[in-house]
Amino acid sequence: MSATNTNKKRVLIVGGGAAGMSAAFAFSQHPDLFDVVLYERSSSPGGMATSTSIDEEKYGADYINDGVQGASPVFYNTYAMFDKLGFSASDVGMQVSFGNDPENDFWSNVFPSQVIDKFGADIKKFGKVLKIIKATEPVFALISVSAMLRMFMFSKEFGEVIVFPLVALFFGTGNQTPFISCAILERVFMDPNMRLFEYSPDTFLASIPTMRAFPRLSDLYGAWKALVEKNGQGSVRIINEREVTRVKRFSCKEIGGVMVWSRPTKGTNNEQSVVDPGEEIQETFDELVICTDADAALALLGKDARWLEKRVLSNVKYLWDITVTHNDVDYMEKFDGVPPRGPKPTRVSDAKSNSLSRENISGDIPLEKHVFQTIFLDNSPESAYLWSKSEIDPKKIILEKWWKQQSHRWQHYAGTVPWMGLINGKVWLPLDYSQYFFFFHIEGLDLILVTDMHEIAVVSGLAAAYRLGAAYPFKEDEKCKRLFALCLAANHMMRLRKADRKGFFV
Repeated sequence: MSATNTNKKRVLIVGGGAAGMSAAFAFSQHPDLFDVVLYERSSSPGGMATSTSIDEEKYGADYINDGVQGASPVFYNTYAMFDKLGFSASDVGMQVSFGNDPENDFWSNVFPSQVIDKFGADIKKFGKVLKIIKATEPVFALISVSAMLRMFMFSKEFGEVIVFPLVALFFGTGNQTPFISCAILERVFMDPNMRLFEYSPDTFLASIPTMRAFPRLSDLYGAWKALVEKNGQGSVRIINEREVTRVKRFSCKEIGGVMVWSRPTKGTNNEQSVVDPGEEIQETFDELVICTDADAALALLGKDARWLEKRVLSNVKYLWDITVTHNDVDYMEKFDGVPPRGPKPTRVSDAKSNSLSRENISGDIPLEKHVFQTIFLDNSPESAYLWSKSEIDPKKIILEKWWKQQSHRWQHYAGTVPWMGLINGKVWLPLDYSQYFFFFHIEGLDLILVTDMHEIAVVSGLAAAYRLGAAYPFKEDEKCKRLFALCLAANHMMRLRKADRKGFFV
């Protein structure tokens, strides 16, 4: 197997998650300019956005999404992409509940609680602190949540009962929660592109926010693959069950910009390992777009990784979580507490067992038919001993799946984010790194590190393709273009092309 010998720019995309598929879509708009192949090591595209079939007669639905459930309504690029694919997300009210003891740790955004009244003074102070963090975000990005709480003299119990469970719920950080950047906490409340909740000085969370539940992701990504290949007219190919094992960059264009070794697989298992890998082959490409996590990117680069690339990317810390999809109501009542139900999905967090649960089927369906997803956070010894996973009835487990998650530590924003621009343009071929909502470009490869926000993954994939000459597909939508332009300006050190903007940046 070898890259097609044409005058087109030969591009390999590694990874078929939201970032890789977005890059492929952008390239497919130009079948005359690019010859693109995407390698995905699993049996289908989607990355962390996957679906599992379940018994419709038994549970009232024939599938459940795992890994990625939905998003905020402000994820404009994601929904614009859905529209192109003929899919839509459903509006739902996000109800959250924490704890079990009404007097000590139970609180919710659905109804008043004694715990919220107990922390009234801290809650009022919290709103003022959010404004301070927002005004000085570059400084507070380097300060952990726990340090911030001590700095502003919040009570220890306020952090343990209110702040840490809320952060752990949305970022899946488990016992690492005290060490994440407090700027991330601020953005959950204040940033227009990330806001999940509206702060209230009286009730902490002002309302039940409207979120959007994603459609069946296996169908969506199947349609995404079909559209890309149709638009590409044979110039863009998406190949599943193929793993890239290593790469080597060259400065001599006669032999191609990047040499790549890859091998066939029989997909991946629930531990995210490839199954039955085959024999390696060697190919060359002009450009390489790597859409993986930082660890996998460094493994691919191997000895070819520059000193600064190693320094910046190795600073990202990952945790392994496991999602158990089940219908064990007894477990939920014992460990998480099944909160009052209505017609909307509910999410529950239990800091004591270092887990969080999602109730994915609700409304008029009988309780015994509800399906729950309990996520046990961080399998390191200091966290895993808290897990109550063994208490779930094995006969009621539908699926277990492992996930690799970024820890969002403050060290990430001190040791990774500020230094990405220094890598930009230091080697011969175009290379993009992105992590979370920060992106940058290096000449040599296009590298996009997997993110846990679908919107950022979409934007980063589009940005990588844009840097290599593809058009931004949503330039007429000002809401979509806002985040895209911000990424280019802050992390790729470039503006939108003159034809794509009205002002200096947008």
